[in-house]
Amino acid sequence: MSLIKNQKLIARDISWLSFNSRVLQEAADETVPLKERIKFLGIFSNNLDEFFRVRVAALKRMIEMGQKANMHLEQSPGMILEQIQDQVLEQQREFDRVWNEILRELKKQKIYFINDTQLNRTQKKFVLDYFNEEVRSNMVPLMIESIQAFPTLNDKSIYLACTLSKKDKSIPKRFALVSVPARRLPRFLILPSRKNEKHIILLEDIIRYCLPHIFSFFEYDTFTSHIVKVTRDAEIDIDNDISTSLIQKIEKGLKNRKKGKPVRFIFDKDIEPSLLTYLIKRLGLSQKDNVIAGGRIHNFKDFINFPESVFSQKATRKKPFVHPLLQNFTRVTDVVMEKDVLLNFPYHSFDSVIDLLREAAIDPQVTHIKITCYRLASRSKIINALTNAVRNGKQVTAVIELRARFDEEANLEWKEELEEAGVKVLIGVHNMKVHAKLCLIKKVVNKRTTHFGFVSTGNLNESTAKIYGDHCLLTSDRNIMADVNRIFHYLEQPRGREPF
Repeated sequence: MSLIKNQKLIARDISWLSFNSRVLQEAADETVPLKERIKFLGIFSNNLDEFFRVRVAALKRMIEMGQKANMHLEQSPGMILEQIQDQVLEQQREFDRVWNEILRELKKQKIYFINDTQLNRTQKKFVLDYFNEEVRSNMVPLMIESIQAFPTLNDKSIYLACTLSKKDKSIPKRFALVSVPARRLPRFLILPSRKNEKHIILLEDIIRYCLPHIFSFFEYDTFTSHIVKVTRDAEIDIDNDISTSLIQKIEKGLKNRKKGKPVRFIFDKDIEPSLLTYLIKRLGLSQKDNVIAGGRIHNFKDFINFPESVFSQKATRKKPFVHPLLQNFTRVTDVVMEKDVLLNFPYHSFDSVIDLLREAAIDPQVTHIKITCYRLASRSKIINALTNAVRNGKQVTAVIELRARFDEEANLEWKEELEEAGVKVLIGVHNMKVHAKLCLIKKVVNKRTTHFGFVSTGNLNESTAKIYGDHCLLTSDRNIMADVNRIFHYLEQPRGREPF
């Protein structure tokens, strides 16, 4: 790993790329089940997208700000960006090698990716019927040469950049963009196929096959299309207008994020040069904006959800188990009041955390529950436990971090739901992001107050707890809970107070 000149430390962004390279190593490992190797490619791709949205975007801002920028470890943002580009290109070559290797392994299992030019008669009818029934109503083609203001391309979407032409060249060719609706429809469609074979087509190839039907209004008879993708600056700019609340600023920032500056433009290397030049010009890009040639497939993050049904041998993931200290007890609370329990996810079940909150919600001796929430599951059992606690007469305080990156919108919705239920919701501290995962439960027995709860890494998300490696200490230790109590006092009344 190369270092920035005259710098003793490796820049954090270069170090982060080494972490993502480690994810890619898992995809390359032949001892890892094939389904998991594909998933690791998806994780690598998703990580890299977020890296460009956040870190590359921040470095570009620093260059624009010049001497005004003062961020830790980034004294040479331009040089760091050059190293990032070199390493990303190197990783992309390794990614392509691994993917081609995986394709060969899929073929050995008689699992085939079929594109729009390889369909047999039965598959053609199946694809056309699927397009008319499911896809057509979810997409809007854009004749981009006819639009004065070029449309804003969503950075989480992929687009088919199309060239429409006539074989006899009797009419001028035209360019169009078609958004691939992969956020509303499955990216993969399993096709009718011969016995013991599985044929899969991607959503964009379904659209490719149906281009003559999409543009039947025109007189063109030749269609080419290639995937393009834009990655945008995802930083939320929060202005200093004192008349605007933090919630209003977050909501405004979320709207503006969709129009953030492009920090990367990826395209199929086989795209028609004149179309590529046109797109780069209309998007206002230059080579400095990480204009990168890639392969036929982009947004590999969708491969995290690669269909398991195509595999004859299902990869079995061991289920999380209840911690041994909790297995023979009816109540988690009884154990925690006697001894500490360290949960290690994803090996231990996250249900023990939820059970602790559920028990507190109905325990007549519990008077208060305080908790910090950074990221939650889409159908959060944590939220259910907290709202149930309010219904049972408990005083519940929840710290919802509205600046949890990419979860801002979801956390705004959780804030409203909790407040409607009667929970006291705090939205963090000015110029500070509350990333801690803490819970304090106050219990009064015979006029004697005791505290218990947990200190945790990761997120209070029962879905990701089945995958991510994290730790949660369930405890009633007086010294630990005293510290947790002090933190909540600070979060409730931060002005003029020191957090520790």
